[in-house]
Parts: sequence; C-alpha cells; structure tokens
Amino acid sequence: MSKSQRSALIMTITGLMSVLFLVTIGLSQTVRSPIQLTTSPPVGQFYPFEAEATKPQSPTLLTLTARNSAGELLANSLFKVQIFTPPNTPFLATDFPVVEGTTLLELAAIAPEGKVQFQQMLPIRGKYKLLVNVTPIAANQFSPIEQTLTLDVPENPVKYRNYAILLVVLLAVGIGGGWVMGKQSLPQRGEIAPVRVRLLLSGAVLVAIASLLVVNVSAEVSKSHDHFHATPEETTVSNNSQLQVQISGDNYARVGELANLQVSAIDAKTNQPLTDVTFKLKTTQLEDNWVAFAYEGIPDATGKLKWQQQFFDGAPHKLEVEAIPNSANSQFKPIVATEEIEVAAVATPLPNRLISFGYLIGTVIIGLAIGLTSRRRILV
Repeated sequence: MSKSQRSALIMTITGLMSVLFLVTIGLSQTVRSPIQLTTSPPVGQFYPFEAEATKPQSPTLLTLTARNSAGELLANSLFKVQIFTPPNTPFLATDFPVVEGTTLLELAAIAPEGKVQFQQMLPIRGKYKLLVNVTPIAANQFSPIEQTLTLDVPENPVKYRNYAILLVVLLAVGIGGGWVMGKQSLPQRGEIAPVRVRLLLSGAVLVAIASLLVVNVSAEVSKSHDHFHATPEETTVSNNSQLQVQISGDNYARVGELANLQVSAIDAKTNQPLTDVTFKLKTTQLEDNWVAFAYEGIPDATGKLKWQQQFFDGAPHKLEVEAIPNSANSQFKPIVATEEIEVAAVATPLPNRLISFGYLIGTVIIGLAIGLTSRRRILV
C-alpha cells in the first residue's frame, strides 16, 4: 500500500468515526426527555393499595423534574400534573373496579427549583398515565413543555397466589363432589349423567343463581338509596391572632370522582392573602389511618393552592393543612387547620360481579365434570 493510499484510508476511518460520534451525541440528546419521573421506592419495589392489609402502608413518593437542553433544572416554573388510573379490565378486575379509567389527581404546583414532589397512594395495578405541562412563571423564560409519562405498578404476587389457591380448592371440591355423585349410579343409555346427579346439579345451579340475584339486587338497592348529595362548597377556618388558614371545597366526595379542594392563608390584621408561606397538605383515611396524599408547596400569586383529588376508598378522610411562614423573621407562627371529608362508596359494577362469580362457579363445574367422568370410566 502506497503512502498516499495509507493516508486516504486513515482519513476515511477518521471521518467515519467522527460521523459516528456526532450521530451518537445526536441520538443521546434526542432520547433525553425534558421531564423526568422518579419514584421512591423504585418501580417494581412497591405494590398498589391493599384493603385490610395487616401491615402499615405508605404512599409512593413521586418526583417530577424539568430540565432544559443543557440538563439544567427549569427554575421558577409551574407544573400542571394529571394522573390517570389504568384502563378498565372487566375480565381481570382490580380491587377497585370503579377507579379504573378515571382521574386520580390534578395538581398545579409552583416549582422554584424546577422540581415537584408529592406522595400518592396508588389504588390499583397497571399502567398509570401522567400528563405533565410545565410553563414559566415569568414570560419568555423558556418554551412551555408538555409530556405524557407512564408508571407501571405491578400486582402483589401474594394476591395471585391466594387466588390460585382458591381456584385449586374449588376445583378439588368439584372433583370430590363429582366423584361421590358418580358413585351412586351409572347413567342410562343416552344420558349424560344419572337422574340423581342431574337433580343435584340443577339444585346447585338454582341456589347459585338465587344467591347471585340476592347479592346483586341488594347492592343495586343500596346504590339507589345512597344518601350522598352534592352540596355547595364549604369553608373551614382556623386562625390565631396573626394568621388565618381557610380550607374550602367539597366536604363530600364520591369514589371514582374528583373532589375540588383549596387552601389559602390570610393576614388576620389586614385581611389580605399571604403568598410568603408554605402549605403542608395531608389527607388521611380515618378508619385505618393511612395517608392517601401528601404535598408541600407554595400558593399562587393570589395566595391560594388548588388541587383536585380522588378518594378511592369509601370511608371518611381528614384533610390536614399546616401553614408555615417562609421567612425566618416573619411575625407569623405556624398554624394547622383540619377538615373531615365524607366519602360515599360506590358498589362494584354488576358486570364485574357476574364475571367474578362466573369464574368461581365455572371452576366448580369443571371439577364436577372431571370427577363424574373419572368415576364413570372406573365403573365402566
């Protein structure tokens, strides 16, 4: 190879490496999302809310950050966050079918450092969708950003294990019943099963249908007689000689629907709203004392902090708000205000109940068929 050819080869290789390097940088910049979501515990290490859990349950900490192309946090920004629950799955229903395919939270949060954190109890398994819109508080500070994020919440393996055990038990009961009934007599020519067996099966089916009707009619009657009524928004006030905290919004909520809530701090002397405060919000389910939602943030320019929250458990909740002055030299002292929110439960939809009942009855029927068939083969 001549010297000129060697030089040309080296230049070609160098050029290809440069192009590859630039393409790699471009791809890395393209893949990087301006809005990032992190959770604590990490994804895969937490499960959805479990009713009647024996151990205390804590909400998941969600952290949202917004960065520019240089990787710097977008300070003094406004985050508008919407969390949507996983879509409806009628054939594999979750513990809260009414919550499926609904809005869980709507929050407008001011982020002085370009980061928002809040705690949210996630009610069901599946893929949650987060719609995040980030805009500058000051005009022309940066271009608004909108992004859709997803959060996968796996089901607790213990639930799959318990359900499998239940199906195995029902199948064993069906096989045992079929074996015992098949022992009594053989079917006549052209008959699927002996007369006695057919009568027992017919009676069992009638009892199952009657039980199902009673359960579902009772649920529908209680639903139609639900005493939940929409009421005007009410205000709860807690004050001392210097500071007044107001909680306004819905005192009554319904599972599957958003409740409108708002807090504000007012100077007790001038009766003017205060913006130089930090609100610590926490909603707690009162029956089992677990936290459904928690957030620490500052009010908007009007001194108000607004959000919409779904209460997915039909039990009373308590909203607790602590107002803390941001300035160390402030003459105001922290103050706490509380409000109790009644939550109306909603019955599980009829199709979900029928499907679940069908799985259980179907398992028993399959067991009966296996038992009868096995016994007939032995007798024949």
